[in-house]
Amino acid sequence: MNLDLGVWLVRPESESLVSVLQSQLGGTLYRPWLYTIKGDQAVVPTIHTDTSQKQQFATAFRNHQQWIIIAAGGIAVRFLDGLAQDKHSDPAVVVLDEAGRFAVSLLAGHEGGANRLAYRVANAIGAVPVVTTATEALKPLVVGIGCRKGVSAEQIAAAVHQALGGRQLNEVREIATIDLKANEPGLVEFCRQHDLPLRVLASATVAARPWVTKPSDWVQQNVGLPGVCEPCALIASTRGKLIVPKTALDGVAVAVVEDNM
Repeated sequence: MNLDLGVWLVRPESESLVSVLQSQLGGTLYRPWLYTIKGDQAVVPTIHTDTSQKQQFATAFRNHQQWIIIAAGGIAVRFLDGLAQDKHSDPAVVVLDEAGRFAVSLLAGHEGGANRLAYRVANAIGAVPVVTTATEALKPLVVGIGCRKGVSAEQIAAAVHQALGGRQLNEVREIATIDLKANEPGLVEFCRQHDLPLRVLASATVAARPWVTKPSDWVQQNVGLPGVCEPCALIASTRGKLIVPKTALDGVAVAVVEDNM
């Protein structure tokens, strides 16, 4: 279990969503309609409690380095009222709506790791990560990647640099790929080395939007799609323009999309 992560349910209607989320990310689960919080103890069972959820959350807030709150944004904002102190020490907070559509980095986004947590949450359940910090949001490029099994981080780096041409990695907001490649060691390591978030898209989502300039028979036979890198990059950047169509190098296919401001 990930003891650094707390998962707060506001309503029991979120149980089915949180079961999927917790199976991927772990964490300590809080059901405030069943429990009351005391000091640094995670949860103490009670039959009834007169303590409001806001008060319970305030008591538990510093128990974890990261939080996922499954609730409306307004509820999360009210919970956090008066708790935030410093972006370097505050726990990271991600808000997830009960339909599992958007994972919003709300507090301690860059320094505290909420931006990365938003991607982890989104990838776990197929949501859209929402990051608003200028450090990340103003980066204009999204890089879509498809690769053969077992490629190294160095192979991916070489292919990405080739596709970027004269552009720099610090202009890249995120890497996008399909779920079949979510745990590809070389891809994960490349993103870790360069501190790039990995956006994972469901194969069904990509299949519904097969924007491909260069269909691949190999990809169609092995993945069931005409292509990966171009549609992934375009889906991840809703207002983007394909500036580098699919380029391939040593088992790695790369496409680059730039935001239209």
